Amino acid sequence: MRSRSLRLLPFLVLGLLSPLSGAETPPAPPAAEATDYVLQPSDLIRVLIFQQPDLLREVRITQEYTITLPLIGTIDLRGRTVRQAEEIIRSLYDKDYLVNPQVNLTVLEYTQRTVQVVGAVNQPGAVVFPPEQKMGLIEAIARAGGQSRIADLKRVRLTRTNAEGKAENQIINVDDMMKGNSNEQYLLQKGDVVFVPERLL
Repeated sequence: MRSRSLRLLPFLVLGLLSPLSGAETPPAPPAAEATDYVLQPSDLIRVLIFQQPDLLREVRITQEYTITLPLIGTIDLRGRTVRQAEEIIRSLYDKDYLVNPQVNLTVLEYTQRTVQVVGAVNQPGAVVFPPEQKMGLIEAIARAGGQSRIADLKRVRLTRTNAEGKAENQIINVDDMMKGNSNEQYLLQKGDVVFVPERLL
């Protein structure tokens, strides 16, 4: 492995030449809300390394939450936000290949994230997450047309598949949430199923 001082030489040369050839401005940091977005499989992302055009890549995240980049290979982005992914990539390039690289990661295309809302709602079926945003249980029911006249919001069932592939059920009192009697948010995840039962008459 070459020494770090030898690797620094090309960057010193670039630094001397850049004022003559037209100053290049470092990429602006992404908007705050975008950096908090948790990356998902099938997202199309662009990875830009400042002053390293040969390393520019547009890649789609695999179903295993990985991407492959030049020199540093396969990277696991499971559960990582845009900001966290930038830092991981920066540290990997900085470790062996580049000196203090500036990394900019942009989501070019968001994968469609949906949950199923079924039972006593006016428009049962798939509900799509807004891009870059989180969605709570109450909003999902609202996007499914709202609860029907005979809905029992005190016994809403949320079904979620865990990392081991096992379905887990939770009974939630959405009526309390709507009345402001609960501080729980119950943010939904891709693939969740929300079942709103009917009241027992």
